Amino acid sequence: MNRPQREAAVRRILEHTPAPVPPDLHGDAVRRGERLLRRRRLVRRVLWLLLCTAAVAFGVWAAGAHPWVEPPSQTTPPVTGW
Repeated sequence: MNRPQREAAVRRILEHTPAPVPPDLHGDAVRRGERLLRRRRLVRRVLWLLLCTAAVAFGVWAAGAHPWVEPPSQTTPPVTGW
């Protein structure tokens, strides 16, 4: 399809009147958008709560278990009789 044919096709499309839009479409779209925003906000808050809970649980565990301390060696016997 060359350029004049494309332009003619676009003109034909633009000359047609658009299909009628239902009158309650705007209200439905607004309600759906608000519902999606509320759901996203709730999911975001729950994820932050889980993240904070995991951080606190890790902190409590680390304070009690001391994972950064090297455990005592069990392979070398104690030296006695010097």
